[in-house]
Amino acid sequence: MTKEARAGAGVDEAHAWDARLGWAFGLIADDPSVRAATQVRLADVQGNVRDALGRFNELWRLTLPLGGQEQWQDPAFLQAHEMYLEAGKYSLPNALWNRPPGDIRTWRGLPYALLFLEWEARFPQEWTRHAKEWGTKQSLIRDVAVAGHSETVRAKLTDLVEIVVQRAYRCKDREYVRVARAVDSEDLRGRLETAARSDNPWAWRHAGYVLWLLDRPEVPNTIHVWRNWIAAEARG
Repeated sequence: MTKEARAGAGVDEAHAWDARLGWAFGLIADDPSVRAATQVRLADVQGNVRDALGRFNELWRLTLPLGGQEQWQDPAFLQAHEMYLEAGKYSLPNALWNRPPGDIRTWRGLPYALLFLEWEARFPQEWTRHAKEWGTKQSLIRDVAVAGHSETVRAKLTDLVEIVVQRAYRCKDREYVRVARAVDSEDLRGRLETAARSDNPWAWRHAGYVLWLLDRPEVPNTIHVWRNWIAAEARG
């Protein structure tokens, strides 16, 4: 495939993502009524996924006596499986699962991975109510924590780190240290220093810890290291 053909295919793939999930950006709208309407739509497509999964599970039970290899050769079973996968492409978080191997920086689903993480960061209760998937959150954070992103993506990741360090700890938040290390910059450090000087006890602890780790890239981000850092800070 030529370079031009690959570029054209990439544009087509991006358009396909937007056609399926462009509406989902309403989940992070500032207007609560827009978010509420988008959550209704999300519930509808999640219902389609559940229905498709139900049909697939029914066919799985019916074809189970065939055995593993022959079961996956049954046309009805295969069709039910394909329908389940297809339904998931229109829903979150399903569309973000099973990312194909390759550079995440060129993955056409990256804007929607960032959307999912921003939704959890900015509207955690709504995210928890409608799409709680801690494993997906963790895997996406780890995936995006690489150097070499575009300036737009680096800015978004910097915003996410700033948001997360200012709140009470939520499951898998510790993974954002990876992101901070990947997008380390004067801008990020300035934001963290501001948070660390604030009256918010979560902010000064979390931001101070991240800054400390940024200066020590060889130190692992473990619970043991966190507890030792907190104890040292308490001793003053």
